Amino acid sequence: MGTGSVKKILVVDDDVGLMRVIREALTSFLLCEVDTSPNPEYGFELALTKTYDLLIFDFSMPMIDGAMLFFLIGKVYNHAEPPRIVPPLLLVTGRGDEKRAQELLKEAGVRGLVAKPFVINRLIEKVKECLPGIESAVSAKATLWSL
Repeated sequence: MGTGSVKKILVVDDDVGLMRVIREALTSFLLCEVDTSPNPEYGFELALTKTYDLLIFDFSMPMIDGAMLFFLIGKVYNHAEPPRIVPPLLLVTGRGDEKRAQELLKEAGVRGLVAKPFVINRLIEKVKECLPGIESAVSAKATLWSL
């Protein structure tokens, strides 16, 4: 997707309250559409049926953690006909200092880690780093008003 287009983001976090805060923050500050799921299995289905520019997953979830979910999506995308581009991953975690979380930052496609608790500005800045062409909602609204 090119600059100026609405970016699509998938957020998967078993903490429903935090997931809602993330969705509201992203849609309030950035020009984007956000799909959410507290359930990694449903998040997997969404990733297979839709196209996203960025994935934001909780690192630690029951059954399938964010890293495993990203790995599974990557496997399916790489074996699709034609192969699909795996969007970058931003991990959200309460275990940012954990060795495995730090090792994941070296994996291809993993663009960053936001440690909980975090301030919303930190999340927004990380998303902007992952999606350099994303517009802020304020500038997008100002552009619409000037038309």
